[in-house]
Amino acid sequence: MRNKLLLFAILLLAGQAVQGQKNKPIDAKATRQTKNLYRNLLKLSDKHTLFGHQHATEYGHGWSGDKNRSDVKSVTGSHPAVVGVDLSGFSGRPPEAIKRAKDNLRQNVIDTYNRGGVTTVAWHFSNPVSGGGFYWKDSVSLPAVKYIIPGGEAHAQYKEILRGIGEWAHSIRGKDGKLVPLIFRPYHEFDGGWFWWGKPHTSADEFKSLWRFTVTYLRDSLQVHNFIYAFSPDNRFNSEEEFLERYPGDEWVDMVGMDNYADYGRDRYDIETGARKLKIVSDYALKAGKLAAFTETGLESIPDTTWWTNTLLKAMQSHKMRLAYVLVWRNDTRSSTHYYAPYPGHSSVPNFIKFYQDPYTLFENDLKRIYRRKILGIF
Repeated sequence: MRNKLLLFAILLLAGQAVQGQKNKPIDAKATRQTKNLYRNLLKLSDKHTLFGHQHATEYGHGWSGDKNRSDVKSVTGSHPAVVGVDLSGFSGRPPEAIKRAKDNLRQNVIDTYNRGGVTTVAWHFSNPVSGGGFYWKDSVSLPAVKYIIPGGEAHAQYKEILRGIGEWAHSIRGKDGKLVPLIFRPYHEFDGGWFWWGKPHTSADEFKSLWRFTVTYLRDSLQVHNFIYAFSPDNRFNSEEEFLERYPGDEWVDMVGMDNYADYGRDRYDIETGARKLKIVSDYALKAGKLAAFTETGLESIPDTTWWTNTLLKAMQSHKMRLAYVLVWRNDTRSSTHYYAPYPGHSSVPNFIKFYQDPYTLFENDLKRIYRRKILGIF
């Protein structure tokens, strides 16, 4: 009987330990602001979803580099709550170009933090062992993952690239002197074949090894404690098992997400399927004690003038889900067709204003002290 009680106590403590790791960053040494952002995103996602736009404040439709400008702000009066940026300029370029990219991005991230907004960081990582850039190009690209993971011949080179990211992460401080928290989303859309880290070019074990080493080296070796780590495949899954095929484990991920353009008008209008896949993501996050997000979507040129409420909002509200944010892709500076958020005069502006005004969506002006322990004015 005593042995049974002892076993029960051990199992109970083990269960409590696992439960204690839920709904908090995987980095036990995460900065206070990072922990608060995580906690507040989790709370907000019960009733709201933050709206995000990639490269929103760096450039837009017909402009670039204007201070405190975004196409979303020009339409609504508020910047997006989440601004997407990219580390694409941090490697594969001459040193002076890399320094310039880091300086420019540092200021952008700091400005967003000082305004009270949130930054999510993608990484279109130029192939470190061959040509081809971040895309996979037949006869040019090499399957770099096996070269850069521990034991690979380019592992030291990868560590050097990560050291550059770590140094930059340590250098981004707001006007309050605090390190700026970032949602770091590397190796996205890994279930497709268009990137060199994609499914056809690396095994599941190799991908998991890459993810785990990246987190370990940044967090534990380089002491980067202002990252929230986001895992986001494309939409090529129809079950939780398929979604988790290359998942490195709960101890290595803070946020689970999905990129999905195909079901939202690019290839077809299938709100039911798109919403079902989002629910798989949200349900897993709820079960595992993680954040969830709709990490990329959009309809290029937005030809459907009611897309914002009749497609995007409808999908996100069709089931009970907890989604921290939804992000649409960028507005190109020069292209007359490559844009995903409205600009002044666009035909979808009236519907976007309805989307903006819906209580479910939050923009930057709606956020109050998201980096503090308690948020004001929303609950």
